[in-house]
Amino acid sequence: MSNSFSKKLTLSVSPLALLIASGAPEISFAQSVNSIDEIVVTARKKDESLQDVPVAVSALGEEALDQLGVDTFEDYLTQLPSVTAGGSGPGQNTIYIRGLASTTPNLTTSGVAGLAPNVSFYLDEQPLAQPGRNLDVYAADIERIEVLSGPQGTLFGSSSQAGVVRMITNKPDLDGYSAEITLQGSIMSEGDPSTKIEGMVNVPLSDKTAIRVVGYYDKKGGYIDNVAGTRSTEQSARFRPVGTVRNNGVPVSAGRAGFQSTADISNVNFTVADNNSLVEDNFNEASYAGIRGTIKHLINDDWSALLSVTNQTIETDGVFYADPELGELQIQRFNNDNSEDEFTNLSLTLEGRLGNLEVIYAGAYTDREAEQIIDYTDYLFVGQYLPYYICDGSVSYPAAGALPAGNCYTPSMFVDSRTEMTVETHELRFNTMSDGSLSATFGGFMSELELKEFNDFVYPGHTSVVDGFPPNYPLTNTAVTGLVGNAAPGYFSDPGPFPAGTVFRNDILRTDEQIGLFGEINYELIPNSLELTLGARYYDIEVDMEGSANSSFFNLGAASDAQRAGTNISAIYGPNRPAGNPDNAASDGTIYKATAKFTPDEDMMYYFTYSEGFRAGLLNRPGGASGPNGFTVPFAVDTDEVKNYEFGWKTLLLDGSLRLNGSMFFVEVDGLQTTIFDTSIVNLFFSDNAANAEIKGLEADFIYITDIDGLSLAGAASFLDTEITEKITPTDDVVVGDELAFAPGYQGNLRVRYEWAMGNGYLGHVMPQVTISDKSYSDIIQINRDEIDSWMSFDIRLGVTSEEWSSELFIENVTDERAEISRDFVYDTNRVTYMRPMTIGLKVNRKF
Repeated sequence: MSNSFSKKLTLSVSPLALLIASGAPEISFAQSVNSIDEIVVTARKKDESLQDVPVAVSALGEEALDQLGVDTFEDYLTQLPSVTAGGSGPGQNTIYIRGLASTTPNLTTSGVAGLAPNVSFYLDEQPLAQPGRNLDVYAADIERIEVLSGPQGTLFGSSSQAGVVRMITNKPDLDGYSAEITLQGSIMSEGDPSTKIEGMVNVPLSDKTAIRVVGYYDKKGGYIDNVAGTRSTEQSARFRPVGTVRNNGVPVSAGRAGFQSTADISNVNFTVADNNSLVEDNFNEASYAGIRGTIKHLINDDWSALLSVTNQTIETDGVFYADPELGELQIQRFNNDNSEDEFTNLSLTLEGRLGNLEVIYAGAYTDREAEQIIDYTDYLFVGQYLPYYICDGSVSYPAAGALPAGNCYTPSMFVDSRTEMTVETHELRFNTMSDGSLSATFGGFMSELELKEFNDFVYPGHTSVVDGFPPNYPLTNTAVTGLVGNAAPGYFSDPGPFPAGTVFRNDILRTDEQIGLFGEINYELIPNSLELTLGARYYDIEVDMEGSANSSFFNLGAASDAQRAGTNISAIYGPNRPAGNPDNAASDGTIYKATAKFTPDEDMMYYFTYSEGFRAGLLNRPGGASGPNGFTVPFAVDTDEVKNYEFGWKTLLLDGSLRLNGSMFFVEVDGLQTTIFDTSIVNLFFSDNAANAEIKGLEADFIYITDIDGLSLAGAASFLDTEITEKITPTDDVVVGDELAFAPGYQGNLRVRYEWAMGNGYLGHVMPQVTISDKSYSDIIQINRDEIDSWMSFDIRLGVTSEEWSSELFIENVTDERAEISRDFVYDTNRVTYMRPMTIGLKVNRKF
């Protein structure tokens, strides 16, 4: 350990050590009982024991979450082997379950061109799945996290075709006052220190009303270095010859060769951009700050109300991926990446009884606003038309017989992105309360989502071009431009003109509306032995889009905006759309589920399930555009359909000391949605139902309480075999036989926990853990596909606990492994998201 590392450790943990040294009261604290605690889950939207539910459920209870140090999205993903993620940092991830994934999310267009998630995220009773990426909700004061693997569409609806992640919060307690505070500090082997404070207070206001408030602030130190580098337009894809081998091993095809790959560019003066003013060590800092207040009121003996308000802000600087070509944990960025992502959520849950029916109403309203600056300089490596915007016209389009000549200006570019989203959801659900052989759950659901996405793609070199470009306006603001080019009236949030240097703008309004009717019936064919479940859901979803994606193409040297390029979405899909164009992406239908559950005795349960899943389609911004290969971008992308065949088991063995649960499954995927960026077709991201696929897998988890007092083992594993079975989109970029994205062949973790009595009411513990993952791939599209290496990591936690105090020393990533969590190759450059470097920290908790 270096002197600087030792100093950082001392400074970080000393204040917390003082809290421990101050002493805790001597109280009686019995050693934990050597038995497996029952976990109650709501996988079928009613309270049931985990071992009684014929659904593949992984659950981390409050005690396990605390023992594992789970706070954020990335923390709990590593504990759930069937779950992976694509993305790159706080608030920028997408969840995948059982390898059902196709593509890497792109932040610059995540709202307007982002696929609906195929894993639904729930906070208590409310779905928070959103186009492009899910909310990154901090795990503060959480009762449990449930992961339901496989299609859950009958009860959980759209976006639950691969599974559901549920975060269940602790509710107000009417029985008495309680409070707690947690302080944590940590340092990394390579990076800046991190600190966290979290507090909770629970106060009964009367015998029928209580309030619970939790607040948190978690600042995570950076560990990625922005190192010095240069860029020039000479590196543009426009000048790249056929046969050039990309870093992912895929050569440039003839159809994607640079337009001027054979040109003599010796007479062109290329301005070199550098990032010297932005060079900084550990530049990727992040912070989570939030508060949640919940009030519970018993209306009468049969009815209760729960009102909750949550506000959270995530702020980040820098990026959370690195360029492996530069060295460990290094990147070259040419603009100041930063983001602020804030949401406010209001939810109301009413529970009661009407005769023999349990009634639950759950309503929620979420308002999310995100602002982000994204360095876009990497677009240089794929942008065939980029030189047109930042070079003199004589470079990109020289006169007949002349060589390219003139100046190309700075290729440093960035995206100024602003997103506003509101989501309103309502669900009314009924559970029968009969003690007989027949029970049912049924209800209705509706949601309305409105998303406004505003992206300015700013090319500073654009302002220096000889002859210049006139100010640009939205294609939909005909009051300024008139009906020229492809301008037509429609939605815009800013009338223009675009700011200087803004070459391209997305100004788009997207709405998603959904209704659903659902039900499940459970019938005991043989009491306490054989149960049959039949479920169905009718859904009707409409996705609309308005606005424009406009550019400055054809404007060079013009006196006014020609409005000849860009995509007028309002014209394509609006009331005056051309014949044959849809006005929305609509999908409706009915999905089904059937489960047979066999319980030979109270310690064993087996089940077989057939289930289906779906998610919303979407409209394509460049719908109708054609490429040189004759392919036409579809106007609308259909839902991809999932059929799941599953056999599972839940067992208690060795006199209840071993819990072993698992499942085997076979999944058919028809019309898998994916996002494509192929400049040989169109210069915009678009989506398509690209392929059919199959998934075969096995997953299992166990807890074993040994005969040695205080010693327990726990672990989980998944094994996947995924394959593209048929290509639908006529492109060489999808290859039959390839594996799906983010689908490791195996994943697993194993932890050992030993607890012992220390006297004076204290209980000591030590818990090492190992986590492994096989290699996987970042995309099913060949030009964007990159291999994510296999990895193994070790963690260890050592602590002391009493009824009121606890303190714990932890080391995460003990061997300082550069584990690859995710990769991105969308812009023909390697971008790798690594596990955080070795982290040593101390956590102290005080309960009142």
